[in-house]
Amino acid sequence: MSGTLDLISPDVAPTLPALFCERVRRTPDACAYRRFDLGDRCCEEATWAEVSRLAARWQVALRQEGLQPGDRVAVMLRNSLEWVIFDLASMGLGLITVPLFVNDRPDNFTFILGETGAKFLLLDGVEQWERIRRVQDRLVSLVRFVAVIHACDHDCDPRLIDLSRWIPEEAPPYDPGNWSPDSVASIVYTSGTTGNPKGVMLTHRNMLSNAWAGMQRIPIYREDLFLSFLPLSHTLERTAGYYAPMMAGASVAHVRSLEKLPEDLVIVRPTVIVSVPRVFERVHKRLTGKLAQGPRFRRELFFLAARIGWQRFQHRQGTGGWSPSFLLWPILKHLVADKVMAALGGRVRLSISGGAPLNPETARLFISFGLDVLQGYGLTETSPVVAVNPAIGNRPETVGPPIDGVQVKVAGSGELLVKGPNVMSGYWNRLEATQLALEEDGWLHTGDLATVDGDGYISITGRIKDIIVLATGEKVAPADLEMAIAVDPLFEQVLVVGEGRPYLSALVVVNEEQFLRVLSEKGLAEAREAVPADDPRVEQTFLERIAAAIAHFPGYAKIWRVHATLIPWEINEGLITATLKLRRAQLIERYRAEIDALYAGH
Repeated sequence: MSGTLDLISPDVAPTLPALFCERVRRTPDACAYRRFDLGDRCCEEATWAEVSRLAARWQVALRQEGLQPGDRVAVMLRNSLEWVIFDLASMGLGLITVPLFVNDRPDNFTFILGETGAKFLLLDGVEQWERIRRVQDRLVSLVRFVAVIHACDHDCDPRLIDLSRWIPEEAPPYDPGNWSPDSVASIVYTSGTTGNPKGVMLTHRNMLSNAWAGMQRIPIYREDLFLSFLPLSHTLERTAGYYAPMMAGASVAHVRSLEKLPEDLVIVRPTVIVSVPRVFERVHKRLTGKLAQGPRFRRELFFLAARIGWQRFQHRQGTGGWSPSFLLWPILKHLVADKVMAALGGRVRLSISGGAPLNPETARLFISFGLDVLQGYGLTETSPVVAVNPAIGNRPETVGPPIDGVQVKVAGSGELLVKGPNVMSGYWNRLEATQLALEEDGWLHTGDLATVDGDGYISITGRIKDIIVLATGEKVAPADLEMAIAVDPLFEQVLVVGEGRPYLSALVVVNEEQFLRVLSEKGLAEAREAVPADDPRVEQTFLERIAAAIAHFPGYAKIWRVHATLIPWEINEGLITATLKLRRAQLIERYRAEIDALYAGH
């Protein structure tokens, strides 16, 4: 796809409110956002000029709360136009936005609101308010709660008001203010795979430079349509799925819910999606699961299309030659590739994947069928993008080379260090943590182990803190094993354990449908209740599947025992992060008894 390039550089608009104003000036009547109406019909459209008028009304309401520049204001809202308007209105007044995960646990958001001293909280509705009510007496800094949807009918906190009553009908034009590019625009709390989260202070320059550099690597056009489904509380969606489209003049549609993502992809028909690996892995597993049940010829046709599609990709990249088999592609595209792509809406031209490692096998499958899956790497502390693959020169087994303006180096310990205009100014009220993470000359310690090849492409090999050291002294990066095991559609989630133990074991969440099929095939239908019990026949079946998935790993990386459950690990239980990464310490603590049982007698 080619289209209209209309990028707004940070030189023209040095702050986020200035970027918004420049976009309104350039394309006032173009569609900015699309959303589903109350009847779940898509799509209501809002132009850039309309968004500006709405943001101006919100600014009047925020001023009436007595808020001053530098005050922290929080948002606990699903991805929506209201999230965007709140962010733009707040930053124009010099307020610092603090995004919260919409389904966050009370202990976590209470900690964040307390540490930042937030004075204002925008929330979605009843579900959020019920969680807030449990801790409302501890939220002493907050002077106002505003609910987008009516949230309370009786015994309401006097600080709570509905959005419809809070917003005035009229307002002067939107005010972008006159703020320094180096002033803090937002405090974004890390996902926190261990311990309490830390508040990352990100400036206007941090996020604008990151969005700009990303689009020098991956062109975005005014005609593009994004589907926003990762939480806007996460910097990947915020920078790549909100500020970057604004910079390019592209449109954004907000998904109704993650549960309705498959439907919304087909209805909205986006051209660009920002995703995490888990989304692709789920589609991959559904495909392989259906193929396993279908006739043999269908499986052979599918894998033939994938193989020839990948060869065509290599030919376009200049890493492979032409083959006569390419003449089959029009037929294979019609019979296989188009059907796979139709599940994503049929128009997606590229997807940026980040937040966790993407299995190269999964990436290759989608690339083979015509979707440019571009794996990248970043951290909240880097706004977040450090590196991303280009469309030409895409190496899905890596996270690509650093984006413009970003420097990387690998320390003697193997840790990746990063330096650039996207690196945070520090952690909120955490001087010691800031000094540990940031060297005086600006190099940021990422905590990730990495290698960099001769072409500058980065490969992330694990987290320093996650490396498992067995009792034998062997060191194992669990993420690689987990990713390989999770390709099997039987296993939904995987955690490898074994620190200080004589061998590795795995905790797995199994897919119930696949599990029942496996039991039937093995003649173990009566063992249905063996999950999560310890029936040795069931465990042996799991171990055989795992062994096949990790056959290419060294012998010391063998999985010897497995504990299975049908209960998924959820965000609201604190077991995974908002971007679906495992919270290892919390999982190990939750399953301590089960893990100990796997090593009984050793």
